[in-house]
Amino acid sequence: MELQLEGVNHYYDDVAVLRDIDLKIQNGKIVCIIGPSGCGKSTLLRLLGGLEQPSQGQVLQVGEPPAESINPLTYVFQDFALLPWRTVEGNISLVLEDHSISGKRAQEIISDVLARTRLTDFRKALPRQLSGGMKQRVAISRALAVKPAVMLMDEPLSALDSQTRELLMDDLVGLWERERFTAVYVTHNLGEAVRLGHSIVVLSRRPGRIREIVDIPMPLSERELADGELEEKQKYLWSLMRDEAIAADQELLSV
Repeated sequence: MELQLEGVNHYYDDVAVLRDIDLKIQNGKIVCIIGPSGCGKSTLLRLLGGLEQPSQGQVLQVGEPPAESINPLTYVFQDFALLPWRTVEGNISLVLEDHSISGKRAQEIISDVLARTRLTDFRKALPRQLSGGMKQRVAISRALAVKPAVMLMDEPLSALDSQTRELLMDDLVGLWERERFTAVYVTHNLGEAVRLGHSIVVLSRRPGRIREIVDIPMPLSERELADGELEEKQKYLWSLMRDEAIAADQELLSV
């Protein structure tokens, strides 16, 4: 299943947030969304997930989700969104309970996603007993439990320290190499974007337009050792972001 935005404009009252957005999210790819603060990155994610409807244009789901998909679209949030009184397996089972999945089938799904995210030994732990990185791995496990066609990830690593963020990026790369999942990944961190994104969508200042789409054809598994090439990509992305920031400042001065 692919997602497409066609001619999308979005407003909050009289404020234009997104304008003229045409974008395709290809199956099996990670698409990163970057741009200045307030440019509509998270709004774009909500439109893709159906939490909001565009003021104009359309958001399309093209093709069928995988036959085993329980929930075609699912979110991974910045703040983990774990229930503190539930264990790791209890937090994962929550999304299955919403679909009336329990008993042996639920336990099989939980065991599978815990193994895939290297959390099997922590299934009985409470969130307060886990590090920030492990909490986010639980959140990713919970998303995987419903076998989504597309994961919508809203700055999932921004609350973590730099070392934990690096480790979790490695986890995501390894997971993608095994699973070939599809994701839309909103971030303000250019290092994350060039490490994880097959395509990086650069939004302009508000109202957010697609300034440029930068493709990185290098395999994810090779990027950790390709610092020079990735650094050049990161510098180019920063130049685009800097231009938008300067333009925004000039616009304010002219008012």
